[in-house]
Amino acid sequence: MDISGLVAIDVHTHAEVSRDGHPSLDPSLMDASAGYFKAHGRRQPTISEIAAYYRSRSMAAVVFTVDAEHATGHPRISNFEIAEDCQAYPDTLIPFASIDPHKGRAGVREARRLVSEFGIRGFKFHPSLQGFAPDDRIAYPLYAAIEELGAVALFHTGQTGIGAGVRGGGGIRLRYSNPMLVDDVAVDFPDLRIILAHPSFPWQDEALAVATHKEHVHIDLSGWSPKYFPPQLIRYANSLLQDKVLFGSDYPVLTPDRWLADFAALEIKEPVRPKILVRNAARLLFGEPQ
Repeated sequence: MDISGLVAIDVHTHAEVSRDGHPSLDPSLMDASAGYFKAHGRRQPTISEIAAYYRSRSMAAVVFTVDAEHATGHPRISNFEIAEDCQAYPDTLIPFASIDPHKGRAGVREARRLVSEFGIRGFKFHPSLQGFAPDDRIAYPLYAAIEELGAVALFHTGQTGIGAGVRGGGGIRLRYSNPMLVDDVAVDFPDLRIILAHPSFPWQDEALAVATHKEHVHIDLSGWSPKYFPPQLIRYANSLLQDKVLFGSDYPVLTPDRWLADFAALEIKEPVRPKILVRNAARLLFGEPQ
């Protein structure tokens, strides 16, 4: 991947449908999310369509599914399928995986194979969907493997609309997405590279505290239009966290086109913009110099 030719690296995009049309989540949750973002009628792009979309914009994209089989009973999209499909677009797509921590040792074996054989660079956790607290020891063997493999752990944080409006929130417990629960993970796995995904409503200050305190904790800005970012997030992105904040869209729910248009209107220092859009992610994912 030629980093020098990229306009942006989007660290947060979703593979929502498999090769045979199987959705990543229960359709009721996906419909509720589309309603929350006023995105009714949008398509669920395939891996090849995601690649074409980002390539046409001179962008790269991290792609993952969500494995929440234990809590939801909904069969996941295969991590191996996503990894194989992304291999056809090495100039554009960066494959991540998602493994339900409840899979135990089988999940650890899968993580090792995904990194060693398929070049997976990170793993997505959605604690509220997966039904576990990030600091639950059930996930610790998986974290240990990810740390050892040098991969990234990306944690969904805050309330971003998934389950909103569904009876009982679709069974989703928001407290599992408090970023402070990831603080223990950062202590117990000090070399694990972590991304706290999304502006962490209603725990933005907690996310900023963890990211400023723990060496390898980053924040991605996905799932919200930048015009709704809380002021303290913008202030820290311009200063203490300028090297640890990452562009993410949450595509296809929120498009990078809309995100970048709103980002252009933010009062972000000009030297900081390329860090957020490209350089911080390049360093985190590929070891590129700042």
